[in-house]
Formats: sequence, C-alpha cells, structure tokens
Amino acid sequence: MLEALFGNIIIEKILLFLNTYGEGYPLGMAKTFEEPVNRIQQQLRRLEEGGIVVSRLVGRVRLYTLNPRYPFLKELKALISKAYKFLPEDEEEKYYRRRTRPHN
Repeated sequence: MLEALFGNIIIEKILLFLNTYGEGYPLGMAKTFEEPVNRIQQQLRRLEEGGIVVSRLVGRVRLYTLNPRYPFLKELKALISKAYKFLPEDEEEKYYRRRTRPHN
C-alpha cells in the first residue's frame, strides 16, 4: 500500500514492523518476511542514512527503531498506522500480530 510512496515493499514492511514491535534486528525481520537478510539490511541502511531509523548495538546484534528525533515522526507513525488498518487480514496475522511466548 505504501510501496509506491517509499519506493519498495521492503521499506513498507520494515516501517510497519518497527511501528508494531518498537524495534527489530535484520535477521529477525528477514525471517519474518521470508526475505534475504541483505535486502533487509540494505533498506535499513537507507532508512538510517535518511534519519528515519536509528540503530544501536546490543552485544553483537544491531537493533533498529524509528528515530525519535525524526522531524516527521508523528506524521509518519500516523501514516503507518493508517496503512496498517488496510492490510489484508492474512498479512496482518502473518507479520504483525504481537507475538507472545508460550507459557510452560
């Protein structure tokens, strides 16, 4: 849905993911979307260079979040949230439902 605006579907998926989960790492996103990790990393680099996302190292893992200092963050989140409402239900279920760990 936002693919035309952002240039590709991977960026749309990343932004929806970060808006839903708050943070994520490239391999986790790649597994979620069944995409090669290098495609996810390439788009995360592009988003980071544009100031839309920021990253930090936690151990050996680079975590990405939406940049709280991005000047259009409020508007971007509103746009992402609106786009989320129009996702097909199967896509929403597959990629963006909050995951919970099973209780033992």
